[in-house]
Amino acid sequence: MPKPLSPMTSPPRRHRLFPPVILRSTAFPVAALVMLMLLGVTFARIGAQTAHAALYPDDRRQAMTEADASRFAGAGVLMCYSDFGTLERAAAAWLVGSHDLVVMNAHNFVDRRLVPTHPVTNCFFRIAGGDYYFDENSLRIGASVESKALHITDDWALLRLLQPTPETVKPQPAPDVSDVATGARFKVVMVSPAGHSNTRLVASTESCDVYRVDEPTEGHIRRVRHDCNDGYGGSGSGLFTEDGRLIAMHSASLDMNQKRPFDPETHYGSAMLFEGELAEAIRDAASKPR
Repeated sequence: MPKPLSPMTSPPRRHRLFPPVILRSTAFPVAALVMLMLLGVTFARIGAQTAHAALYPDDRRQAMTEADASRFAGAGVLMCYSDFGTLERAAAAWLVGSHDLVVMNAHNFVDRRLVPTHPVTNCFFRIAGGDYYFDENSLRIGASVESKALHITDDWALLRLLQPTPETVKPQPAPDVSDVATGARFKVVMVSPAGHSNTRLVASTESCDVYRVDEPTEGHIRRVRHDCNDGYGGSGSGLFTEDGRLIAMHSASLDMNQKRPFDPETHYGSAMLFEGELAEAIRDAASKPR
């Protein structure tokens, strides 16, 4: 979704940190020296805390290149007009299974309570320098009719393009994650063709880790917990195996926008594997001629 505005802050209050004191001229240098020493200790502590408060131990993000675009086929961007009429990079999206099928997060169009937020007609798909519009009647989201909320593992949407991409723009093959075991931990590459708020790169790739694959939940889909850098605007980023297979799509982060050390229990990114109802929907849509 479009990056939210920074929270408003109230003007700083004008106050004194210390009550006024009257110092003799001979006492001032001593008092000043003591104050400087205390400030030095304080800044040293703050510096030490800041060193350990970075989002991740090291930043392995790199700018996405043309070679990456060829290796990670189907990488595109969901572009949407805001309520103010400005065009924004909303999220990552993927051409998958065929030249006219795009997968992305459902929360681009509905909120967590499944209330519509952005019409499909306000958005289009950008890939390889071309812009392609959606068939608004083709929208399918992962949440069931009976569902009252959007979850990590049903936060997906499929849309058809009004016109297919040319043969030179290759889609990502229908993913297969049958070899990914529940509870597994392994290395991945996060591909963020739309970038995100925690980097100045327009599009990025990063080697990172999946720390756990959870049991299946909604739609018979498993969530994976990862430590890949992420931020607002990074929804839909793809997680690839080291040999270049798309296996998961990033959906949301738990405190990943907070500068805290990574913790797989309380501070991690969440992605859904391409399996269960999502994989079935991709196969069905890709097999049906327009």
